[in-house]
Amino acid sequence: MLWQPVYVGIGSNLDQPALQVRRALEALSSLTRTRLVSQSSLYGSKPHGVVEQPDFVNAVAGLLTQLPPEQLFQALRTLEIQLGRTPSQVPHGPRRIDLDLLVFGELRIDSPELKVPHPAIVQRNFVLYPLVEVAPDLLIPGSARVSELAARASTAGIWRLDKRPLPHGS
Repeated sequence: MLWQPVYVGIGSNLDQPALQVRRALEALSSLTRTRLVSQSSLYGSKPHGVVEQPDFVNAVAGLLTQLPPEQLFQALRTLEIQLGRTPSQVPHGPRRIDLDLLVFGELRIDSPELKVPHPAIVQRNFVLYPLVEVAPDLLIPGSARVSELAARASTAGIWRLDKRPLPHGS
């Protein structure tokens, strides 16, 4: 299989979230037939949902992979477990680590287990701002360029942990 560009969203809000995100980035670089080629800065974000919980730390990783989408998705699930993720009783609740397959090349997949591109990319500033850092010209299949989406995204409830200004979409 040819090398495919892939983007993975990473999030944590438990057990030193910045450390958990860094551990996940390191683990992504060890996936078979996959190379970590870029990573965003770390971002803080306010949690979404009805449960009171700590703020999140988020990042995006840019990968090249030779794995088929379903195999990569399963590898991400396995990594989550290895990194200490436990099943949540609450949707959008607190978690040690979350790895979301955001984009897989130009593919569009809509199966019960896997949806690519991730259906919530356009609503999530905590995905768009890190993603615009690593792939501003990326065209989200069926949507728009990341730079255009990020330019329209709200800055409410998100900040860079290094205190630098948020990237602009253009």
